[in-house]
Amino acid sequence: MKILVPVKRVVDYNVKVRVKSDQTGVDIANVKMSMNPFDEIAVEEAVRLKEKGVATEIIAVSCGVAACQETLRTALAIGADRAVLVETDVELQPLAVAKLLKALMDKEGAGFAIVGKQAIDDDANQTGQMLAALAGIPQATFASKVEIADGKAKVTREVDGGLEVVSMSLPAVITTDLRLNEPRYVTLPNIMKAKKKPLDTVKPADLGVDVAPRLKTLKVSEPPGRKAGIKVADVATLVDKLKNEAKVI
Repeated sequence: MKILVPVKRVVDYNVKVRVKSDQTGVDIANVKMSMNPFDEIAVEEAVRLKEKGVATEIIAVSCGVAACQETLRTALAIGADRAVLVETDVELQPLAVAKLLKALMDKEGAGFAIVGKQAIDDDANQTGQMLAALAGIPQATFASKVEIADGKAKVTREVDGGLEVVSMSLPAVITTDLRLNEPRYVTLPNIMKAKKKPLDTVKPADLGVDVAPRLKTLKVSEPPGRKAGIKVADVATLVDKLKNEAKVI
């Protein structure tokens, strides 16, 4: 069974994001970029499934500019077998990415897709669900444990009330939560091996997908700064301020 794992190039989670002065978006010039953390978890889970003999091949996919090759090389160093870059300069939205992934699943004959539940740049949390809908296959989101046996996937999901266990037939789509695993440390020998692994580049037109944006960003702005706190003399004053000023009780 082939596993398709999308990986997105995003601003590193340690970097403080700054909004452009014209409020058209986020400034990424000279900013450290890295793989989306949830996607890194997805790659790790795919590698573990291969180590268990469940998967035969792991295909890492990234959609975006040429610099996304760096992210794909990281996925190859973690353990993916080969990579595909869908190269485009167009701003990709979740539906466009889902269509590209659907086309690649059909082309590669992949029986499984493990997707990060969301990207830390737009926090859309849509691509995995849209992919499952377009492909007409089962899905399990926010997975904290995955077991594959007898052509079925048993997935433990994190829900508001606790944990939910679902079983579904393959092919399927799973989106990863933080507690699914801890990605392995990428060693220098594996980084060197990744440079020799195949990385193919295709265009959206090669897959027959129109990636033109359907949504328009009107303005991007930073959240308002928090006001400084105050000290109160006693509990009575605190209750009075919470009731009459903050109006939370």
